[in-house]
Amino acid sequence: MASALLGSFLSAMATVLGVIPILFVKRLSELWKDVLVAFTAGIMVSATTFGLMPQAIKESGIIAMTLGLLTGVLLLDLIESHIPHIDVENKPGFSNLDSKALLVMIALFIHNIPEGLSTGFSYASEQASLGPMVAIAIGAQNMPEGLILAVFLMNAHATRRKALIVAALTGLMEMVSAVIGYFTASYLQNAVGYGLAFAAGAMLFIVYKELIPESHGHGYERPSTYSFIFGLLAMVYITQFFG
Repeated sequence: MASALLGSFLSAMATVLGVIPILFVKRLSELWKDVLVAFTAGIMVSATTFGLMPQAIKESGIIAMTLGLLTGVLLLDLIESHIPHIDVENKPGFSNLDSKALLVMIALFIHNIPEGLSTGFSYASEQASLGPMVAIAIGAQNMPEGLILAVFLMNAHATRRKALIVAALTGLMEMVSAVIGYFTASYLQNAVGYGLAFAAGAMLFIVYKELIPESHGHGYERPSTYSFIFGLLAMVYITQFFG
């Protein structure tokens, strides 16, 4: 339990780490943003392909893996279709923290729930290395998300301090849902495989719906592609380290 709490806390607080560059620079170049997002996508695909899906099949069978994965995809699709996408570059200049900014903050709270559940399910698995691996993958995804959130809030004329506070609060929601996922899977052992597959589906949806398109939208497709591959390889090495 202690390791699950620590892992989910570090993963959730990675959102705050993503805000830190804004404290020192006003703008991150499109190249670096695309490369970082693509690297994150590679990490998440690797964790899903080499960790979550094989373990889900091992614990609950391929049918359960399929059902859980599709549930994760469909839930994320439902969430994404009802919350706004943060378009930092094309919709700047809100005069204050208006209803649009508030809606985006609420959206991130909701968006972080399945990510937290994914971390919790992974720590409840029989494979001890799976929890840290997924926590790293989710944490890596949280850092550019925190950066994007900070830029959005500062476009809405929020202070850097407020951006840090909001990032911490969205991370807190992820930690709470991770604890819920851990206890649910611990008491319902038959649900662990479904939970791992759910996490895989949620992560794959995030990668292909959000991260890859985001990393290929500014003319830096080639460096982003290499960054994706290096991210995938990095997680393979991390998996071997924890394994």
